[in-house]
Amino acid sequence: MAKPPSDRFDTIPADLHRTGAHRGPRRKGRGWIAFAWAALATGVIVAGGVITLAVINDSIKFDDLIGGSTASTPTPTPTPEITPVVDPAVTVTVLNGTETVGLAASVGDSMREAGWAGIGSTANASATDFKTTTVYYVDPAHEAAALGLANSLFTKATADAAANGVTLSITAIRVEQSDQFQGAQLTVVLGADFLEPSTDGSTDEPVQ
Repeated sequence: MAKPPSDRFDTIPADLHRTGAHRGPRRKGRGWIAFAWAALATGVIVAGGVITLAVINDSIKFDDLIGGSTASTPTPTPTPEITPVVDPAVTVTVLNGTETVGLAASVGDSMREAGWAGIGSTANASATDFKTTTVYYVDPAHEAAALGLANSLFTKATADAAANGVTLSITAIRVEQSDQFQGAQLTVVLGADFLEPSTDGSTDEPVQ
């Protein structure tokens, strides 16, 4: 292949200097400045997003985001204490769960004298081997009256034991909510513990 002839553009003068627009040397620190601006822009975007979400849903807690104090644990509401009462208006059924004849009628009369005017039916229970005397109530609204009736029954049992010179084997009458007895607002089922006080001074409750 033939070589083209030389011309004036093939020879570069030794004293030729750069002319026209050229980038000058970079200044020191310009990289950090760019990084700072980028970080600032990112922070503004994040803050704007958080504020927007807070407006949409106020469930965002800024205290939690910035390490503020944590929410305090709610204090549980204490269960109100039920005070026993003698309520002559409530209806009461007395059932004899033992083999002692006439026990329900006798206890019913004693409870009327103690202020329980609502004593109604006094009868034998379906079984005669009931061990623990229990006061049953259906409606929670009658719990205070059930506790009051249990206290009245325990007072009678204590008096009967003292009259016979013996010590009761129980320290209280059991109270229980149940829908088993629907005939009255309160139902007493008399058990063997109401009849058999201990003669050795023991106050342990009988085994059920």
